[in-house]
Parts: sequence; structure tokens; C-alpha cells
Amino acid sequence: MNTSKNVSKDIKAMQNGDKNRRTLIQIVVAVVLIALVAAIALFILNKDSTSGDASSAAGSGESTGTQLTPTSVTDDGAIRFGNPDATTVVSVVEDFQCPACKNFEAISGSTLQQLADAGNVAVDYRPISILDRFSNGTMYSTRAASAAICVAENDRDNWMNWHTTMFEQQPAEGGTGLTNDELVAIAASVGADSPAVASCITDGSYTDWVTTQTQSVLGEGINGTPNVRVNGTDISFPTPENILAAAPGN
Repeated sequence: MNTSKNVSKDIKAMQNGDKNRRTLIQIVVAVVLIALVAAIALFILNKDSTSGDASSAAGSGESTGTQLTPTSVTDDGAIRFGNPDATTVVSVVEDFQCPACKNFEAISGSTLQQLADAGNVAVDYRPISILDRFSNGTMYSTRAASAAICVAENDRDNWMNWHTTMFEQQPAEGGTGLTNDELVAIAASVGADSPAVASCITDGSYTDWVTTQTQSVLGEGINGTPNVRVNGTDISFPTPENILAAAPGN
């Protein structure tokens, strides 16, 4: 008789244990589901917040208006100065976020302008955007290259001065870059102050074109800036002396 009671107690204890385990499993599953939902919600919130911060800091590289195709560039996307039919062409591929490009402009910029003014040489500027990753999500390289096309399209006479000033005011890598308003202000400071220039820069009208142009340049085997060529031949050390020596008829 006692044995039967003991067996009954053991069975009941096992049943209670199973019930407790099921309850514990249900609680664990519920906690995991709640944590998963919370994690997904936090990820979405942080993603939206980051996107908003980048846009408010300097405007994203995405267009807010109609994307355009420039008409003032050569077939390979260069902004050309000097004799358009010259047999000697100096080509400069640059990124406005590139510190080496800033140094090159400071050392050789006046030489290139002299070559263009002389009338025997064409100087091609090809702005691209390979350094967006150094502007904290604001795509400064793309926006600056788009601004270069905006000025070339709408106020070509002031482009050279704008170009020089852009490198003089180059932002440090790792920051948010210059805002669109600051890009407009730089253009205005050199005389490119028309509403067409301002709206073009603010709208990022050539950002898609810049992306396509960048891919095209990379496809040519150019993977660094500045890249300087004379009639298609790379100038390894593009000092003023080397550029002049490599440019026949200058």
C-alpha cells in the first residue's frame, strides 16, 4: 500500500516537473522573441537616425532634383581649358577630398593655367569621387565633383578661380565635408553667384553623372588621384618641370 502511494507521488512529481519545464521553456521563448523584436526595432531606428544626421549635416550625395547630363565636357568627361583642338593634352584626374590633389594644385595649378592660356595646349580636368568614405556619410567627394560640373555648365569663366579656392578650403578627411551651402558660398565668392549655379549645387544635379564618370575612369586603370597624363602617358612625378618637359609645343 505504501509502495503504491510512493509510486503515485513520484508520478505526480514527474508531471509537475514536466509542467514546470514547459512553463520555463515558454518563458524563455517569449523573452527571446521580445529581445529579437526590440533588436530589429533598434536597428531600424538607428539606421533612420544615421541617415537623417548625414543629410542634415551636409546634404547627402543623392539628388533632390532632376539629374542632368553636362554639355560642357569632352567625350571622356573632362572640363577642358585652352585650345580645344590642341594636339597636346594635359589631363588631370582629381578628387576634391584628396590631400595629394590639394598639394598638386598648390604646386602645379598655375603652370596648368599658363599652359591653357598660351593656346597651344589643352588642359583637361576630370573630377571624380573615390573618397566619399572619408566624409562621414555625407558623400562630399561626389557633391564637390557635381559642383564642379555645375560651375562649368553655368559660369565657365570663373571655374579656374573656383577650382583653386575649393582646394584652398578643402575639409579634413574624416569629417563631414563642406555643406552644400558652403559649396554655394565658395562659388559665389569667386563670382559664380548665379541662381542657376546655387540651385544646381543644392540639388546635386550631376551626382549620378559623377558616379558614372568615376566608374568610367576606374575602368581606364586609373585608381588614384591626382593622376596626370600628357597625351595619354602618365607623369609619375607631376611637378611643373616634368609637365612642361612632357608637353611638346608648349
